[in-house]
Amino acid sequence: MDQIKGFSKLTKAEKLDWLSEQISKKGNLTVGEVLTEIKSFWHSSESTQSVFDEFSENTLTNYYLPFGLAPNFIINDRNYAVPMVIEESSVVAAASKAAKFWSTRGGFKSEILGTTKSGQVHMFWYGIPSKLEKLFQENKYKLVEATSDITKNMEKRGGGLLDIKLVNLTQKLEGYFQLDIKFETCDAMGANFINSCLEAIGSTFQDLVESSFTGEDRELEINMCILSNFTPECRVKVWVDCSLEDLDNVEPGVNGREFAEKFKRAIDITKIDPYRATTHNKGIFNGIDSVILATGNDFRAIEACGHAYACTQNGSYQGLSDVQIIRGRFIFSMTIPLALGTVGGLTNLHPLAKLSLEILDNPSAPELMAIVASVGLAQNFAAVKSLTTTGIQKGHMKMHLLNILNGMNATKDEIETAKEYFRTRIVSVSAVRDCLESLRSSASVESNQKPITSEEASQTL
Repeated sequence: MDQIKGFSKLTKAEKLDWLSEQISKKGNLTVGEVLTEIKSFWHSSESTQSVFDEFSENTLTNYYLPFGLAPNFIINDRNYAVPMVIEESSVVAAASKAAKFWSTRGGFKSEILGTTKSGQVHMFWYGIPSKLEKLFQENKYKLVEATSDITKNMEKRGGGLLDIKLVNLTQKLEGYFQLDIKFETCDAMGANFINSCLEAIGSTFQDLVESSFTGEDRELEINMCILSNFTPECRVKVWVDCSLEDLDNVEPGVNGREFAEKFKRAIDITKIDPYRATTHNKGIFNGIDSVILATGNDFRAIEACGHAYACTQNGSYQGLSDVQIIRGRFIFSMTIPLALGTVGGLTNLHPLAKLSLEILDNPSAPELMAIVASVGLAQNFAAVKSLTTTGIQKGHMKMHLLNILNGMNATKDEIETAKEYFRTRIVSVSAVRDCLESLRSSASVESNQKPITSEEASQTL
């Protein structure tokens, strides 16, 4: 691609013309083909497309991901059909299967352990720490008052600024102090609210230092005022619980206690092996992220927080879920931080985010925490169950078969024949390729005959 100045100042049409011309130089696509492909993903409603365009910068088109539904989630005795946005076909299938499994065993239960979020004013000051602490304690109320115009509406909804602490971190980094501020943001994720409060507090504290001290002590550097996506005080616990007898024949011929103990050993591995723990937690976030995306929340923040939490609870990176086998019962649980919102941002602007919340009966933020965490636990149960019984590839590759066939430009007849052929066979990319080559070879030899049937294909293959 050529360098270009002022790209953001171009109109959408001018940006498209530039991009299509750049791509056409490679010789694989014409300008018209590029434009047709990009415009084919525009929304049919001009006003809706305008909303999408304004979500980001330099927007050219929309990038589609499948919007699916996982039914039969019983969470705190309520039945949910959960919207999931993800491109990995086996995720929705696995979550749905786990939801159905636990729906006859009491469903998922949850407990909100906290909804507090936080942000910090990061600053440098090189005087005697006790002097700064004294100034802070005497003027803490002024810092709270500095946010009154920002917090009044949040306070009406039951939220607001909860506490401010001065944290001395000079032993770790010379001159480094924090103002650590706690917030309750109710049903809002609250990023803009928190950041606005932090900037007001930082500015006020700097003014206090400059007006109260003399000489070098007046020099306070406000380095950053920013919320933290690490929210260990905004947590939810979810769990499922059943007798070991209820796990009999989870896989044909497998005793419930045997299954539970093998399942527990798999979870135990994630507590000592970060290689396994990483993949284990990725599976949890397969479920979590899909609901986060569907409801217009920030999956990057949720993932960053979850992985940080996995690192900090016991001094090393570990799996987020736990298993207990107590007095003949199997208890599978997870505690995870989830800072979510159901008002503001994309939740109010994106049509499908609004629809997702409607599908979920317009939950509060704590209710959404329970739903999201339950899907993560369901996904984890399905994955570990497969790993410790049939193996992950059997089910995963069956679900992936259609993607492989489409990637090889299979026709509708070839797809149906291949699906029948692999009903009792192991799916792999090479096996699918061999299947298609054999079908096409047979079709070429018998080009004047009617399309080959599934039964004939199986005999041929």
